[in-house]
Amino acid sequence: MDTVRRFLAGTRGRKRLEWADYLSYLYLFAGVLVMFGPVIWLVMSSFKTVSALAEFPPSFLPVTQEVASVKGFDKPLPLYDVTLDDGTVRRLAQVRRIGTQAQLVDPANPEEVIKVNINQRTEVRTIKFALENYADPLDRFNFWTYLKNSVVVTTISTLITLIINSMAAFALSKYQFRGRGTIFVIIIATLMIPISVILVPVYLVITQIGWNNNLWGVIIPGAATPTGVFLLRQYMLTIPDELLDSARIDGASEWRIYWQIVLPLARPALAVLAIFSVMWRWNDFLWPLIVLTRNELFTLQIGLNAFQGELNIQWNYVLAMTVLSLLPITIVFAFLQRFITTGIATTGMK
Repeated sequence: MDTVRRFLAGTRGRKRLEWADYLSYLYLFAGVLVMFGPVIWLVMSSFKTVSALAEFPPSFLPVTQEVASVKGFDKPLPLYDVTLDDGTVRRLAQVRRIGTQAQLVDPANPEEVIKVNINQRTEVRTIKFALENYADPLDRFNFWTYLKNSVVVTTISTLITLIINSMAAFALSKYQFRGRGTIFVIIIATLMIPISVILVPVYLVITQIGWNNNLWGVIIPGAATPTGVFLLRQYMLTIPDELLDSARIDGASEWRIYWQIVLPLARPALAVLAIFSVMWRWNDFLWPLIVLTRNELFTLQIGLNAFQGELNIQWNYVLAMTVLSLLPITIVFAFLQRFITTGIATTGMK
């Protein structure tokens, strides 16, 4: 916090703010607004009711119209502040609306029906957080099952990705053999192949193995990534070869060098790859949708699709569950964010 405070308090001018300071703060504020504005809007929208989500222009806060229980009516009636012909303002409950005329009653005296033009009334609105958007889906669909499947797929996939990619990066960065550069170029060239091109061949392989409707069919196909090999290789190139030679002289095996020397030194790059892998696997929708057809094996992203019908989409539930699905990514980022700058900056060194 002290570092942040000193950074925010620092100015170019010694005694007062200069134009460069104002531009810097304006640029930082705009960046924060662009980056976190949509996320904050998503969180606030997840607490809105269905009617509040359909309003135009939309409101930032989850506001809803107040209602009142009136004797003689089965359902609560919406409240309005009505300006009468004599200029007085009364809070009335609307019974019905016919064209441009509204029929309202006083909740304390429902016997008298007051007819006014709809332009004479103003909705009584209040801030109300619709917590049922979070509670109802937990009871209506297998959220915990979908969450468990997503956690299993993401965790195992990330571990396998780190192991396989780090092994490949170790071989391509620390061993001298013919064709090393060609192999690395071929691995990087696979980034230019669209995922839609390999969907059918990979699906046929998974079918032959018998991994349809199996979480392994979601985990294994994307275990090795060219991006991960590139990041780790570039970082491992910065590790001195003399350090590995010294370990070999002391009798360390290649596996021990990889496990006890290279991996600990490559922790910043591994943390960056771990964040990328968690994001890729947690948000993956297309491949799990193809492989999995049994409801009890769905990941969270596939489960959210259950709220989308042919004629109606329950946006209040979709937004609430989307917020919950963002929490694990946020937690992982909070723990590993200190490695991001170091890892990305160092992978570009030669």
